[in-house]
Amino acid sequence: MSKKPGIDALSRRGFLASAAAFGAATFAGGAFAQDALDEIINAPRRGAWDDQFDAKASRSATAVVSNTPIFGMDTLANTQNAVGQYQQIVSAGGWPQVNSSVRLEMGVSDPSVQALRQRLIISGDLPRSAGISNSFDSYVDGAVKRFQARHGLPADGVLGEYSVKALNIAADVRLGQLNTNIVRLQSMSGDLGERYVLVNIPAAYIEAVENGRVATRHTAVVGRISRQTHIINSKIYEVILNPYWTSPRSIVEKDIVPLMRKDPEYLKKNSIRLIDGKGNEVSPETIDWNAEKAPNLTFRQDPGKTNAMASTKINFHNPNNEYMHDTPQQGLFNKLARFESSGCVRVQNVRDLTTWLLRDTPGWSRQQIEATIRAGQNSPIKLAVEVPVYFKYITAWAATDGIVQFRDDIYEMDGEQELALQTTTGVEQAAGSVERDNLPQ
Repeated sequence: MSKKPGIDALSRRGFLASAAAFGAATFAGGAFAQDALDEIINAPRRGAWDDQFDAKASRSATAVVSNTPIFGMDTLANTQNAVGQYQQIVSAGGWPQVNSSVRLEMGVSDPSVQALRQRLIISGDLPRSAGISNSFDSYVDGAVKRFQARHGLPADGVLGEYSVKALNIAADVRLGQLNTNIVRLQSMSGDLGERYVLVNIPAAYIEAVENGRVATRHTAVVGRISRQTHIINSKIYEVILNPYWTSPRSIVEKDIVPLMRKDPEYLKKNSIRLIDGKGNEVSPETIDWNAEKAPNLTFRQDPGKTNAMASTKINFHNPNNEYMHDTPQQGLFNKLARFESSGCVRVQNVRDLTTWLLRDTPGWSRQQIEATIRAGQNSPIKLAVEVPVYFKYITAWAATDGIVQFRDDIYEMDGEQELALQTTTGVEQAAGSVERDNLPQ
C-alpha cells in the first residue's frame, strides 16, 4: 500500500470513541441551525495557548474502547435517531469544507482551522464552548481524534489525506449512507443468539458477542473488491488447530509451478508435499516443471509457522469455501486498508477467539489449545455447541453508546463513489492470481 501522511503502519481499530470528554451530545441537530452557527462564529475569538489547553480532551478519544456490539438492542433506534439529527444538519446548510495549504495538527495556527472548528462543532465532535479561532489547540486535537475514531481512521489528531477526505464528505451524502444502512440493520433486528460472532466487512473487524456485550474484538483482513467476502448467516462448527493448507489449482498453475522453475527447493522450503490420487507422496524431483500443464497432484502444506493459515482455521457452513484463519503475515493487521484477501477472513489474536469458541467444548482450555499448537499436531475440533456467525456489510450505524460510526463503502454498495475513497486510493493492487495472498511467502 502506498504510504500516506499520518496513516502508514497504523491499524484501523474500530469502535474507539467517547463523548464524555467533550461534555456535549453526540449529534449536532437543531441546536446547530444557522442562528446557532452565527453565535459560534461571532463568539470571542479564544485561542491563546494559555487558556486553550486541555490534556484530557487530547487523550480521551483513544482512551475508551466501547464493548457495545454493532447489533445491540438499541442500534436500529439509535441509527434512526441519527438520521433525524443529520436531516436537521442538512436542513441547516450542512457543514463547511476544510481546505488548507498547511498540514493541520496540534500547534498550528491557520485561518483554515476556523472551518475545521465549525465542521467539528456541527458534527458534535467539538463543544460549542471551544469557539472559533485559528488555533489548532488541544480541544481541536481531541475533537479530530474523536472524529477519526468514529470513521475508523487512526486517531492521531493529524489531518492527513484520508481524514480530510472524510471531513469533506457532504452532510447529505452521510445522511444517505445512514438511510441505506437502516435497511441493512432492519434485516438484523431479530434474535441473533446469546453468543455469536459478527464480521463487519467494511470495518474489517470481528466481534465475539455474549449476552449483549462484546467479549472479544479482532482486527481482520477481508476480501478485496475483485474477490469479495460474501454476506452470509451461518454457524461455526469446527476449529482446526495446526491445519493443513491445500493449494487451489489456480495458485498451483499461476504461482507455484513458475516458482518451482526458478527455485526447485521452493516446495521443500515451504513444507509443501505432493500427494497423488491414492494418497501417496510424490517426490518433486520426479516432476517435469517445464511441462505445458501443471502436475495433476494435490499440493498440501504441512502445519507449522509458515503454513498459509498458521495456527488456526475456523470453519462455518457456506457454499463459497470461505473460512476464518490465522496468518503468518501479522504485519497485514497494521495496515489502514485491510481489504486484500481472496474472500476468506484473517483474524488477529485468533487464539483469543478460539478460546471463546471452544469454551463449551470439553477438554479445550486455553492451556490445552496452546499446548496443541506448540506440538504442531493437526487437530480438528468439533464445537460442542455451534456458534452463529454473521458476515454483514454495515458502513454507518449508531450503537447503544449513541456515537455515529461511518466506514468506507469498500464494495461500492452505498451508491456514492466518494464513500469508497480508500478502496480506490488506499489499497495496493494484487499481482498475479487473485488468490496469491494465500501463497506461502
